[in-house]
Amino acid sequence: MSGAKGKLTWAAMALLTVALLAFGAMRSSGPSTQEERIDAISQRLACPTCNGESIYVSRASAAESIRNEIARQVAAGQRANDEIVAYIESRFPGSLLLPPAEGVDSLVWVLPVVVLVCGFGGLVVVFRRWQREGEARAEPNDADIVAAALREHDDPTDGL
Repeated sequence: MSGAKGKLTWAAMALLTVALLAFGAMRSSGPSTQEERIDAISQRLACPTCNGESIYVSRASAAESIRNEIARQVAAGQRANDEIVAYIESRFPGSLLLPPAEGVDSLVWVLPVVVLVCGFGGLVVVFRRWQREGEARAEPNDADIVAAALREHDDPTDGL
């Protein structure tokens, strides 16, 4: 009975995890004002002259120029955020701070979660196996075998 109940609990937890991951991936809470759009786009792009800084944080002249280009394109309203990012990426290759979450690149996001879940599942299986093996009981003649071994070990004439 507990085996079926345990499997049902694990299935419910797996379903909840998948549902929460899908909800997090699908929800769209995009910025609404132009300034929020500019900030959101500039946070996704790396400064071409700085080491590890986003355009949003950097005050280098190259970052300011790119931020101005982003502001110009947002004000024109002709491109979506992803299109503006793609345009900047085409002009400055390697400027994405985060890898895209689609196609083969999505493996960067999915594989760590899969490895974590599989590792946790593997630990559960190993611990259950150890628990079952730990339930071994001594047979009545095991006590006689141990007592005989102890007598042999304690016998002082054994070494003569």
